[in-house]
Amino acid sequence: MDVSKSHLLLKRAVNVKVVVTPRWKEEVQQQLQTQINQLDAQLQQLEAQSQRMASEVQRQSAQQNDPAAMQQLGNLQVQINQKKSEFLEKKNQILQQLQQVQLLELNQEVGQGQIEGFFRIETGDNLIRKMQVEVLLRDGIVEEIRGDL
Repeated sequence: MDVSKSHLLLKRAVNVKVVVTPRWKEEVQQQLQTQINQLDAQLQQLEAQSQRMASEVQRQSAQQNDPAAMQQLGNLQVQINQKKSEFLEKKNQILQQLQQVQLLELNQEVGQGQIEGFFRIETGDNLIRKMQVEVLLRDGIVEEIRGDL
């Protein structure tokens, strides 16, 4: 009677790296610029919305001579300023990423994230080595798979 080896199917995180190419740099820069443009549009919307709301509260408080309305206006301004700060902080982070991408050298390998994948492990396998797998991409094409499959 032939006894087969016992095995398990496990899930692992696979690191994804990319080779920096002119095409990759251009695509990443375009993505980052699109994010910056979206944040700029959101900031403009927020500014316009805050002006409309402030005008409405001021109009109501002038009619009613209501100190509570002025308090409401102050609270509104604090909320708007917090939201603006969040947008500006995100924009600053993206600008820093954009600068980092521009400084990358061609053919340099950079981390692009992780994906999950399944793998088979059997008695006698080195689990640590099987967990350390990465995929290298060049312009979206798998160039190399590194590690124990």
